[in-house]
Amino acid sequence: MKKSKSNKKELVSGWTKEILGILKARFEKNMSRHKGIEWTKVQTKLEKSVDKLWSLSEMERTGGEPDVVDCDKKTGGYIFYDCSVESPKDRRSFCYDGEALESRKEHKPENSAMEMAADMGIEILTEEQYRELQKLGHFDTKTSSWLKTPDNIRKLGGAIFADFRYNQVFVYHNGAESYYAARGFRGSITV
Repeated sequence: MKKSKSNKKELVSGWTKEILGILKARFEKNMSRHKGIEWTKVQTKLEKSVDKLWSLSEMERTGGEPDVVDCDKKTGGYIFYDCSVESPKDRRSFCYDGEALESRKEHKPENSAMEMAADMGIEILTEEQYRELQKLGHFDTKTSSWLKTPDNIRKLGGAIFADFRYNQVFVYHNGAESYYAARGFRGSITV
């Protein structure tokens, strides 16, 4: 990634073709995730949206393995989720958000899930999106992922996360300031 004079995030020269190739190969390998969607239409949208392609590149760089999971019927946008089998490797050991990070007096993690997601230009999956993802395969069988936490829970100091165990999606709670080596976050972006 580099920043231009206009402060926009751009792909390093030559990476555009490479990331498009990676996304296309994953798309073709996992056709059951996006029945009825054509890659050529997805690629056309990606080529017109450099900022979102950069965000997808960041999802890839941090281990998320983004893939198309749906098409927004209202906007015609293609919805990408992180589809790595386990929570993305380079997005683990973070507390939930900046407020939680600031509240830690010692042993602070490097970042928070919400801040990193914002920096990447993506949204953390909601509980509903996470459950939709789990219909496409079994994800987080050894890890867990922070989820977008409802305001009423967050105001009380908590945050929610989920995983897949015993053929079941489990949604749990924790203090938002907590962090674990096996907990990361999954994101989404619509192009």
